[in-house]
Formats: sequence, structure tokens, C-alpha cells
Amino acid sequence: MKTSELTGAALDWAVSKCEYTKPVQVGGSTVMVFKDVPFDYHPSTNWAQGGSIIEREWISLFINGDDRWVASTGIKAAVADTPLVAVMRCYVASKLGDDIELPEELT
Repeated sequence: MKTSELTGAALDWAVSKCEYTKPVQVGGSTVMVFKDVPFDYHPSTNWAQGGSIIEREWISLFINGDDRWVASTGIKAAVADTPLVAVMRCYVASKLGDDIELPEELT
């Protein structure tokens, strides 16, 4: 799915993949697994969770001529109707790329 179209649970899942996926050795191979994801994790709607990402990642946020929010890392940018959705889309795109695979239950 295009990161520019992510919303709701799918967007929060993608952010948690960026934030909480850690490499772990399993049987001689390195695999990525989720660890320590907060139970109620909604960075696309919760400023306490999403705000720290904005600050840490130096993501700029402004309103464009269409009255939509634009978030930018300087390399990647995203647009949305709300500031946190724009920022989280931008963050996911900067970490995982413009297209990601979602678990079946989120598609």
C-alpha cells in the first residue's frame, strides 16, 4: 500500500514498525520482530505519542494552499487533512519507503 494513503490502524501499525521493530538473531539468521509496543499506541491521533516523533525526527509541518497539512523531512513529504496523519505518513515514508506491505487484517 502507498504510505501516502495510510490512515487509522494501518498507519499506526506502520509507525510502530518504524519505532519498535528490532533485529533479533533466530537460528543463525537475523529477523525483525516487534518488541515493547505500547498497548494503546495511536501516534496518528495522540499528540503525546506522535509529538515526540516530530521533535526527534526534525519533521517540518505547515499548511499548503489547499488548506491541507504538509509534513516534510527535507527528503520525504506527505500531505493529509490533519497534522499528525501528515507527520506519521512522512515518517513512515522516510523509514520504510513509499510503498509498504500490511498484514492481511489491516488491508
